[in-house]
Amino acid sequence: MGKVIDFTPRSKPVLKSDSTLHSKPHSEHEAQPNETPQLRPTADNVVDFFTRKPLSETESNKLIRIAPELDGLEMLYSNSENEDKLFSVKILAWGLRCTGEVIGLVPWLNELVPCDEINDALNGQWQGYYDEGVDELFFSAPLHKIVELETAADYYEYQCHSDREIIQEIPDTIGTHAVLSADQFKSITLKEVVSWRLRQDGSVSAMLIDDSKMISTPVLPGDDCLFETEDCEDFRYFFQHHIANKIKSQDPEALAAISTLTEN
Repeated sequence: MGKVIDFTPRSKPVLKSDSTLHSKPHSEHEAQPNETPQLRPTADNVVDFFTRKPLSETESNKLIRIAPELDGLEMLYSNSENEDKLFSVKILAWGLRCTGEVIGLVPWLNELVPCDEINDALNGQWQGYYDEGVDELFFSAPLHKIVELETAADYYEYQCHSDREIIQEIPDTIGTHAVLSADQFKSITLKEVVSWRLRQDGSVSAMLIDDSKMISTPVLPGDDCLFETEDCEDFRYFFQHHIANKIKSQDPEALAAISTLTEN
């Protein structure tokens, strides 16, 4: 659930997000893409951005550097139930893959997902990026983020002894919450995500506060009291900032949505 971006997308289905905030008239706000989508590399011609050595498909999608999105850019997606609308969610960060490709990253269901990998007719299909400030739809990462990530990756050369070594940690800047439940959603706990850790193997983990280990406040990225959602058996989903706050304020619509999770 997110804002409804009410214009025609570049392909048949249009995106949808996690909450409906405001819509734009279809005729007055046609979004014109500023460039065409890039062709995706094939498995046999993908090389490492720095070493120029061939990569497998799995390796080519590996993240080697991330940078937080600080200007409010959004991801657009669609689903099969709303073929005439686009919806938006805030982009958390941009990620640099081994191939040199830069993609947006969003908390999606229960993990941080590259925008271009969201391709499910029911839950959502990526349709591009959106800059609300200029009402523009586009399909490639902004140049300033590409430069930032490439420069940082070139500057920071890590010598890691394990795939699980932390090579970077960034703060959560969009108010992501983790939903915890030990009883199939009969009751839930909402915990703010403090930060996100990128490991040598390219995985990214959301970090939550263990209240029993918290010593000083505010809790900052890298604090010893933080733990990964993967280490929590009760972790279920990520919720956006506005959805989490609707639940906290006992909003009837949000509580009804939670009840459907209970039923499932």
